[in-house]
Amino acid sequence: MSGLRTGAVSVLLLFMWGCASGVPQQPGTYTTHYRQEIYQPQRDTEVVERTLWVRSAPKTIVHEVAPLETLWRLSKMYGVSVESIRKANGLRDNTIYVGQKLVIPNARYFKNVIPLYPTNKWRYIILHHTATDIGKATVIHKCHRERGFIYGLGYHFLIDNGTLGKGDGQIEVSPRWIKQQDGAHCKAGGMNHVGIGIALIGDFNDKPPTEAQIRSLLLLLNVLMDYYHIPPSHVMGHGDVPGAQTDCPGKLFPWRTIRLALSSK
Repeated sequence: MSGLRTGAVSVLLLFMWGCASGVPQQPGTYTTHYRQEIYQPQRDTEVVERTLWVRSAPKTIVHEVAPLETLWRLSKMYGVSVESIRKANGLRDNTIYVGQKLVIPNARYFKNVIPLYPTNKWRYIILHHTATDIGKATVIHKCHRERGFIYGLGYHFLIDNGTLGKGDGQIEVSPRWIKQQDGAHCKAGGMNHVGIGIALIGDFNDKPPTEAQIRSLLLLLNVLMDYYHIPPSHVMGHGDVPGAQTDCPGKLFPWRTIRLALSSK
C-alpha cells in the first residue's frame, strides 16, 4: 500500500488506512467527538512512565484528546494536575471527548504512560506499520470504525512519527488495550486473540522508522515482554505469522536492530 504523500487525507485512503486485519462488523453511526468513558487505573494495574522529552521551561500547549484518554492520564503525561487542566479549559467535571482540543498549562515534559494489566492472555507481540506517511490514533480509530471494526483502532499500541501534531516516538494506547480486548490487526494464526498489536506510523517499504520510534518501540517491547513473560521468539512481524499474506511491517523495518536489542533478554 502506498503512503500518503500530502497532508490532505482522502475519504478513499481513510477507508484503506493501515494493515489491521480482523472480522469487520457492520459500522454504526460514528462521530469524531463522542463522550469518553471514564477508565481510571484499577488497583492491580501497574503503570510504567518514561520521559520522552523535557522542556527547558514550562510551556502551555494544546493536546487533542485520543480515544479513552482521561484527565488523569494527561496529567501524568505532561506533569500537571488534573485540576489545572480543568481550570484552563473551563471543565466542570472530568468528562472529555475524542478529538477535543485541551489547553495544557505549563507542561514540563512529555511522558509515555504504559498501563499493564494482570492476565495470562498475551503470548505474542505482533509488529506492524500503518503503510502511511502520516497518522495518529484519532484518525486511524475513525478509519477502522468506518471499515467495520465496531471497537475502532485495531492495534493495542500506536507509535507516532511526529506528524499530525503528535510527538515523534509518542506511544498512544488504544481503547482495546485499556479494555483488554482482542485486537483486529492479525487474523492469521489467531493472533488477534493472543497477540499484542503494535503499529508504527510510517510506510517502511519507503523509508525506515525514525530513531525516536525505534527507541519507544524498544521501551514498549521490554516493558511488555518482562511483564507478560513473552520470549523474543514470540515477537513477530505481521508478515511472519503463518498464513498472513502481507509484507507488513515493510522491507525497511530494522529487524537487525530490534533482534540485537532483544537478544539479551
